[in-house]
Amino acid sequence: MKQYLLGFDVGSSSVKASLVEVESGRCAATAFYPQSEAPIKSVHSGWAEQSPDDWWQYMKQALAQVMSETGARPEAVQAIGISYQMHGLVCVGRDMKPLRDAIIWCDSRAVPYGERAFRDLGADRCLGHLLNSPGNFTASKLAWVKENEPQVFEKIHKIMLPGDYIALRLSGECNTTASGLSEGILWDFQENRPAQFLMDYFGFPADILPQVVPTFSVQSRVSRAAAEELGLKEGTPISYRAGDQPNNALSLNVFNPGEIAATAGTSGVVYGVLGEVNYDPKSRVNTFAHVNHLAPGPQGEGPLTRLGVLLCINGTGILNAWMRRTVAPEGMSYNTMNDLISNVPIGSDGVTVIPFGNGAERVLENRETGCSIHGINFNKHTKAHLLRAAQEGIVFSFCYGMEIMRQMGMDIQKIHAGHANMFLSNIFRQTLASTSGATIELLETDGSVGAAKGAGMGCGIYQDNNEAFASLRRLSIIEPDTAARCANYKEAYGRWKERLSALAK
Repeated sequence: MKQYLLGFDVGSSSVKASLVEVESGRCAATAFYPQSEAPIKSVHSGWAEQSPDDWWQYMKQALAQVMSETGARPEAVQAIGISYQMHGLVCVGRDMKPLRDAIIWCDSRAVPYGERAFRDLGADRCLGHLLNSPGNFTASKLAWVKENEPQVFEKIHKIMLPGDYIALRLSGECNTTASGLSEGILWDFQENRPAQFLMDYFGFPADILPQVVPTFSVQSRVSRAAAEELGLKEGTPISYRAGDQPNNALSLNVFNPGEIAATAGTSGVVYGVLGEVNYDPKSRVNTFAHVNHLAPGPQGEGPLTRLGVLLCINGTGILNAWMRRTVAPEGMSYNTMNDLISNVPIGSDGVTVIPFGNGAERVLENRETGCSIHGINFNKHTKAHLLRAAQEGIVFSFCYGMEIMRQMGMDIQKIHAGHANMFLSNIFRQTLASTSGATIELLETDGSVGAAKGAGMGCGIYQDNNEAFASLRRLSIIEPDTAARCANYKEAYGRWKERLSALAK
């Protein structure tokens, strides 16, 4: 009988499930639900909430599909891993049921609470212990609930992240990880424990946090009730969980200092691993505990310092989609659009696009410059110039953030990415490699597959990440261009930075 690992990826648009064959490492089946984007409740401007029970129902639907497609028996599933949308807040009462809808990652109501804590506690203390400002993260969201919904706050037994809630529903046990608490800005990196000074500042009881368990470990097991509801075997271990960006890095086998994982969908992320405790004093990038932070090193050495430095750019694929919708000829596909811009020279004949048109950008210290186009000559430039300049502008925003990461001590030589979204464009890939000087490896994987393999590591089926990801398929390698052409890319990047600097004044 074939044996499988089960991975869930709990996103804000859908929940994805994948079954991975233990022996081959191949994904046997994958499914997501709902097929149309899941609703986000926004009662007021800047608010974003979802029902945790909806995530559970979506998970059930996706699981039923992969089990049916493979014909897998419940006893064939050896372990379960969970990836989830980061920075959310789920509040449960003593009956372990949600007291209100989850406040999810893109909700901005808690910004003033984080900013006030940063001022009152001091930048040195926050950055030295938390590696971040409390910002708009989970702790600040809970502070909003405490002040604005005291009747809810009084009933809270435990708070948790979205992945913690799914694990709770699977097992009946409530726990979390250091990596998860760090993304909520609730982990003290100097003390290597929950951040009691921040809890005290906000007036949170210490027992409101779940028990902390290792990221890779048998954290809990599927309960009888969940087994009957889902068609799984009672006692199946839940042995891995991580936020979506650390998990994406794991999915791309990014574990060691200097390694980088990148994605470029609607927004773009560059996530790099740092081997020492560090932070950006201006909080333009965020530092969290990576999945293998404090794990034993080789031959039992350790514990390892492994931090994930997260750069997020809001205006990436959304800009490319806007250009296709409003600038490209009607009905043009992305592939045809990419072919069209290949005829435009590096630097787009002087056209520069600043891509920050999707809200305030953390890399710009939360300024909102808007998207802008510069250098157009009506007698020379065409739609193709605008389309290429947009892709170059997105790349340059990545490189701008990567400069901050290098200043923090990260030696960026290689970028791991999935073959999806903006990375389907040869122009985008080549511009990124040539401007950053890093080699790009395109790999075939996704978050739910990564979560399944993480579960294999957590329960001991795989000895380490190298064994778990031995079957990871490399699709292509993109090297920086010739020296002369790289100089052209860097000249265009320099012009882009000058434009951005002028806008920021």
